[in-house]
Amino acid sequence: MTPTSETPHPVALVTGAAKRVGAAIARHLHAHGFDLVLHHRASPSEAAALAAELDARRPGSTLVVQAGLGDFAMLPGLVEAAVARFGRLDALVNNASAFHPTPIGEATPADWDALFDSNAKGPFFLAQAAAPHLRAAGGAIVNLVDVYGERPLARHTVYSMAKAANAMLVRSLAVELGPAVRVNGVAPGAILWPESGKSEEAKQAMLAKTALKRVGTPEDIAEAVRWLLVDARYTTGQILAVDGGRLLNL
Repeated sequence: MTPTSETPHPVALVTGAAKRVGAAIARHLHAHGFDLVLHHRASPSEAAALAAELDARRPGSTLVVQAGLGDFAMLPGLVEAAVARFGRLDALVNNASAFHPTPIGEATPADWDALFDSNAKGPFFLAQAAAPHLRAAGGAIVNLVDVYGERPLARHTVYSMAKAANAMLVRSLAVELGPAVRVNGVAPGAILWPESGKSEEAKQAMLAKTALKRVGTPEDIAEAVRWLLVDARYTTGQILAVDGGRLLNL
């Protein structure tokens, strides 16, 4: 990720960047010198506010793009927009993720599409579109995976399957895109509770099975992403569990 005359800053495309962990990743990368392409699906006001916040710190350092990750025709355009704006692409962070239950007997094809689009289809086709630019830059990809891609979550079979596909994408792309491009993943534990809510009893039961007995922060995930993009020069095909030791007791 060496700067060129085209831009003094490396450039990262972050999906689902408008809110929650995605916004924390964007802020952290920006603070460490990245220019950013901020992707959102349906959060235009939040994405615009984040772009304005970051541009106030470093003018001209962001670009907002919109697409549903299941819309294959739109995905190459996200990469093209990044390169047209900044002249390069150094990093892809596949953060966007749908999450909802799919109990057996109730799951629908629409559930399947929503969960696989954001967690598997979109990351694959974005990586495919970005690969030539990442090779040229000696760049990297980081996917947001999940401990449930390794250990299933009850009533969330489709989500667990989609995250398992995401984990295999990390490992497979590391082989296919190496040695020029490194590909890794971060598997968060209890960082932010689901937007749909979780009972206090369920939260405490989860934390009781976590070695550190506390929730983490979005900044913990953001720093892991930054480390894998920038400093982990001899690391590829790995999924880093940033989960306070929760995987140990699943």
